[in-house]
Parts: sequence; structure tokens; C-alpha cells
Amino acid sequence: MASRIRQAIPKQTNGSAPAASSRSAIQRVRLARHASRPQTLDYIEGLFKDFFEIHGDRRFADDGAIIAGLANFGATPVAIVGQQRGRSTADRLRRNFGKPHPEGYRKAARVYELADRFRLPLITFIDTQGAESGVGAEERGQIEAIARNLELMARLTTPSIACAIGEGGSGGAIALGVANVVLIQENACYSVITPEGCAAILWREATEENVARAADALRLSAPDLLRLGVVDEIVAEPEGGAHTNPAEAIQALGAAITRHLNALMKLSPTEIRASRERKFAAMGSAFLTTAN
Repeated sequence: MASRIRQAIPKQTNGSAPAASSRSAIQRVRLARHASRPQTLDYIEGLFKDFFEIHGDRRFADDGAIIAGLANFGATPVAIVGQQRGRSTADRLRRNFGKPHPEGYRKAARVYELADRFRLPLITFIDTQGAESGVGAEERGQIEAIARNLELMARLTTPSIACAIGEGGSGGAIALGVANVVLIQENACYSVITPEGCAAILWREATEENVARAADALRLSAPDLLRLGVVDEIVAEPEGGAHTNPAEAIQALGAAITRHLNALMKLSPTEIRASRERKFAAMGSAFLTTAN
């Protein structure tokens, strides 16, 4: 794990603007939430061909917060799952602001199973503050649906790459994140809770100062996550953030996906699953120290 982290660190410094390296955690959170930041459908349009979207969970409804389907990545057929926040008011309401319901995660599970059955590489796009936490979602089995996603992704014998493209929050994000390789864009974030939620719990008040303190403490920014071994590579963004030049940001992520996918495709199904298991079993080792 440590050697992989050391190898990955130079990749996020090449071509990065000095201003980017000095951004605070809360500044990165704001960029991750920028309304014009590319979303899952933008990446699908820019990187894939012949996308065929799958709808519904065959139990309750179709959840617009989850985009799922099959496509071609270059000459390689792949399965895709991603979270979509929406942009216009109507679209955001239809997509529940990117907060998936249980039916969204069950739709994702359908695609995970298809990927494994037909030996299709899986590519996911993480961009949510968290799963829907309303009464209806809980009544329909939100926790079980997320847990099922974690199980299915962990057991895949086909290559999987997760891409944090915006704000990745709580189990709602992890349900798309149990992958062989986890990529994160330079100004994306990935955490167990939002800074606002953390500040409200710890200090009973989500003031601007407390939210900034929480963002720092959560170690949710890309550089911190790379050092901790939670992600495998930081993908550089255009100066000012992905929203300033979406096409450049999309192509940069596409290049990283291509590189890792080519390496994973050389592994056998047994090696792919074992590699993923080792990766997640090693997480947390950055906190361990050996007494002299």
C-alpha cells in the first residue's frame, strides 16, 4: 500500500497550478459542489459511445439519482453506474439532488450483476452528499440496498474503477466505491459525512468557522485521501476547477481510466478479486505505528 501511494503522489503534482496545492479543505468542498461542475452524464457523453441506459429496479420505481447502463469505452464494452445531481430546478427535483433512494441502489445492483455475468469492466462515478434518508427510503430498505451494493462490488471478478468526480458522502457514495482502483479529481472530496453535518454534531452549530474546522478534521480532500490510501490517484483538473474547462477535465479522467483499465484487464478473475480484497484490507494502515 505504501509503495503504491508513493508512486501515485507525483501524478497529482504534474501540471497542477500552485493555487490548487494551497487550497484549504473547505475551498475544495465548494469547488466539488460547483453548479457547473461536470456530472455523470457529461462524462458518459464525453468518454463513451452507444450508451444504453437501464431504468428501474423491478420492484418499486426508477430513481433518477442513479444513472446506470452499458456502453463502449473505446473498443471495450463496459458497465456504468453514476450519481447525477441535475442542474435546472426541475432536473434537480427529478433526481432528488443526487441523493439516491433504495430503488436507485437496486438499479445499480442490476448492473453490477450484469457486469460480473458478462465479464464487463465496471466504471462508477461518485457524486452525492449521501443517500436519501427520508422515512420512505428507510421503509423500502435503504440500508439493505446499500449493503447489497457493497457486497456485490466486493465480489466482482471483473475489473472495477470508481471515480470521485464531485462530492462523495457517506454510505451513499461507498455503494459505488468498492473498486479495484479509486480515482479522485483534484478538487473532489470523499467523506463519511458533510462538513456541515459534522459541525452540527460536534459543536452543535454549523457556523462558517466550524464547517471549515470540520472539513479539515475529516481529511476529505484529495491530497489527504491519497496519503491515507483511500484513493489510488489524483486526477489533475484545469486551473480554477473542472467547471472552468469541462472538456479538459473529462479527457484527463478518461486518460486515467484507460491506463488503469488496461492494467487490470491483464489480470485473471481470481487476481482481480484478490487485488480488491487486499486493497480494502490494507486501508487504515496509515494510522498504525510500530513501537521501538
